[in-house]
Amino acid sequence: MHITLQKSEIAKQCSVQITGSKSESNRLLLLKALYPQFELENISNSDDSNLMTKALASTDAIVDIHHAGTAMRFLTAFFAIQEGREVTLTGSKRMKERPIQILVEALQNLGADITYEENFGYPPIKIKGKKLIKNKVSLQANVSSQYISALLLIASRLENGLELTLEGKITSVPYINMTLSLLSEIGIENSFNGNTITVNPSTQNPRPKTLVVESDWSSASYYFSLAALSSVGTEITLSSYKKDSLQGDSVLVEIYKHFGVETQFENNTIILTKTNKEVGPFSFDLTHAPDIAQTIAVTCFALKIPCDLTGLHTLKIKETDRLVALKTEIEKLGGQVDITDASLHLHKAETIKSDVSIATYNDHRMAMAFAPIALKTSVIIEDAMVVSKSYPTFWDDLGAIGFKITK
Repeated sequence: MHITLQKSEIAKQCSVQITGSKSESNRLLLLKALYPQFELENISNSDDSNLMTKALASTDAIVDIHHAGTAMRFLTAFFAIQEGREVTLTGSKRMKERPIQILVEALQNLGADITYEENFGYPPIKIKGKKLIKNKVSLQANVSSQYISALLLIASRLENGLELTLEGKITSVPYINMTLSLLSEIGIENSFNGNTITVNPSTQNPRPKTLVVESDWSSASYYFSLAALSSVGTEITLSSYKKDSLQGDSVLVEIYKHFGVETQFENNTIILTKTNKEVGPFSFDLTHAPDIAQTIAVTCFALKIPCDLTGLHTLKIKETDRLVALKTEIEKLGGQVDITDASLHLHKAETIKSDVSIATYNDHRMAMAFAPIALKTSVIIEDAMVVSKSYPTFWDDLGAIGFKITK
């Protein structure tokens, strides 16, 4: 379904309740499958988390996780230790083009029985669950942190725990720290020293407790963008957020100061206020928060300022090649973008075209990142319901704060 966003203004004061973090939810769902005594609250209502829940409960021989990349990585590790269980893990056409070899090799080095069903290095994969005795493995550190987290999440259920050595520059450290913090929260001992991560085996079951998922900072990014593009004095209140968040995308608070957005923490909410700060060229290394690159690039384009974003090497293996997609769609709107394998340079925009149709490439973040453009000009979003992957109520929430949306 395509939707048209007419040029709009949002309410001067508005508030939005955002569902739990997809990143935290998927980690905790897997940990609950390993340790059923835990209760979870504020779980994400995203497609990805729903697929993760369904897959963990499935007894089928074939488990299809569609577009859910996090689920593919985490479940590869999970099923590898389900003794006596045989599962074929598959997904969408795009999922079959997303590499899994680095994680599979690490698990095989620990003793896992995993084979490729179609193309070497890519899903679908057949996993025969077994007890893993080995506890030392190395992994390239400059790839998706989800490979690393997948291993860490099952580590306490390995016979001898895990000693994971990361080789090279580490990508997305906050996501690794998130995983380790959640392990600590449920009583699993771990350490991260230099390039070595150690997780102790669970000698006794952790005590039952209720774990509350913080709301998703990636989803909040679109409201930071809206605040940056809105009139001075606009206030947007979002819940529920923590000042000491585990999520790497909480760096939004610092980044969006550059665009005139001040953030105040108050009773588990954040209040975004647009100030009269003058904005200029922007540059930032997003190695530790690549998921907000699209939001920032569109913000800069709409503000008509140049930007240089680096540390984007993981964007090529996401739902789509996000660097190519950004370049294509921003240039439709009248911008000029240069990309490499790991960076994006946006030139200062002179004009922003109206009524342009934005392709979304089966990528939820493409749809949501371009929505704030409607504060500057009318735009059409193709396949708009792709947002259900992470934020199913996105369009309803925008309509509630003043967006004029035609389906």
